[in-house]
Amino acid sequence: MAASRLPPGALTLKQFLRRQQVLQLYRRILRAIRDVPAEADRCYLKDWAREEFRRNKDATDEDAIRMMITQGNMQLQELQRTLKLAKS
Repeated sequence: MAASRLPPGALTLKQFLRRQQVLQLYRRILRAIRDVPAEADRCYLKDWAREEFRRNKDATDEDAIRMMITQGNMQLQELQRTLKLAKS
C-alpha cells in the first residue's frame, strides 16, 4: 500500500465533512438561542451548548458522533418549535 501524502495530523475527507456538520450544527444552535427572549435563559442555553460541544470535542467513534449530531439536531428542532410557540 502506498504511503499517505497527508501530514500526520490531517483529517481524512470523511472526518473533515463530519467536522463541518458539527460546526454547522453549533452555529445553528447559537443562532436559535439568539431568539430566546429572556436574557437569563439565553445565557443558560449558550453555556449549555458550549459545554456540550466542549465535552464531546475529543470523540472519535464515527457512530457516536453521528448519534450526537442527530440528537443535537433534534434538540435544535425542539428549541425552534418552542420559540415559535412562544411567539404566537
